[in-house]
Amino acid sequence: MLQNEETQTPVARKDKKGKTVFLGFFKTFTAAVIGSVVTLTVVPHIDYFNEQGTAVESENTGGTETTQQQETSSHVQQVSSENSLADVIEQASKAVVGISVYSPQNHSFGQPFGGMPGSRQEIAKGTGSGVIFEVSKNDAYIVTNHHVIENGSTIKVTLADGEELEAELIGSDALTDIAVLKISGSLDLTPIPFGDSSALRVGDPVIAIGNPLGLNLSNTVTQGIVSGINRSVEVSTSSGILTMNVIQTDAAINPGNSGGALINTSGELVGINSMKISAEDVEGLGFAIPANDVAKIIKELKKNGQIVRPYLGISMLNAADLPPYYSQNVPNRVTEGVYIADIDKNGPAAKAGLQAGDIIISINKKKISNAGELKNYLYSETSIGDVITVQYYRDGVLKESKVTLTGNKNI
Repeated sequence: MLQNEETQTPVARKDKKGKTVFLGFFKTFTAAVIGSVVTLTVVPHIDYFNEQGTAVESENTGGTETTQQQETSSHVQQVSSENSLADVIEQASKAVVGISVYSPQNHSFGQPFGGMPGSRQEIAKGTGSGVIFEVSKNDAYIVTNHHVIENGSTIKVTLADGEELEAELIGSDALTDIAVLKISGSLDLTPIPFGDSSALRVGDPVIAIGNPLGLNLSNTVTQGIVSGINRSVEVSTSSGILTMNVIQTDAAINPGNSGGALINTSGELVGINSMKISAEDVEGLGFAIPANDVAKIIKELKKNGQIVRPYLGISMLNAADLPPYYSQNVPNRVTEGVYIADIDKNGPAAKAGLQAGDIIISINKKKISNAGELKNYLYSETSIGDVITVQYYRDGVLKESKVTLTGNKNI
């Protein structure tokens, strides 16, 4: 999540039962940005070993022997295990970086300390986290969240040793909330290895590493467990409301942690920390994008600078939200679906015979209730070149067309 220096306002979405489904803090842009409420999580300590020696009877000798030596050995093993975890965290932390984002600001009335009228300077927009995932001879690649760097003109990366470098934006994708940066120079860095996020089980221990509340608390480590897998969370992004598949964890995640690492006890990256539910009486609900998904996204971002998705070629409105001007020719029985407000005359939908004013109700017999469902279906269930069957209403008559999807950044 992006720690922003400006005032942020909480926004909550509730389901029909009144439960908070997602809450984030948003400012001038809309993204999966997490709020500035600091949640303190108390993790109970469990004493696994009894430090007192206990006398037991030996059946073989008939004598009494103490288990003090055995318990001392167990205690040594415990300390050794703790040291090993500390070593794992120390190594992984070297691959976690701080990200500072700056935006230009024009000053038409000059500066109070002698600035010239019309001067242009960059102001700090916020901070976040990132993870080094690939290192070559003179370059290193970093993955972070799209919402961390969105709308920033200059991006700077602070390494674990405190060195600050300006970063180049290689590619970013609002729908998956993933971005790739590159830093260059004579770098002695080790990337973090990727783990298999599909192998995670509920109860597995995980560790979050990032920069909560800014770089002053850089490389903060919090520990928890996997609380849930394959969670579907609705997220409002600059490209609309979409459903993301995420890992749920109770490891503390706070503003500035966005883009940071969620690792397993082997030091492998299993997720990119991205969001949390923050509301009164709610704690320990953090979410991370699975590493297996991240690996696919960063590969395409490195190659193309963007994610190319199936393209339908329409501008949409939810049928349920149609203003009177648009709904005057819509049958009363059509209360859900996607209204085509405009259409790319050279796009796949137009070539298949669809027109502005049509209302799409299903794709491949999958009911489509709104624009979010249409996007989620296209992006998760179809590929470029697929032929899909679209059912739609035109002037109250149900029609069907075959549409061959092409590739484009936009739907």
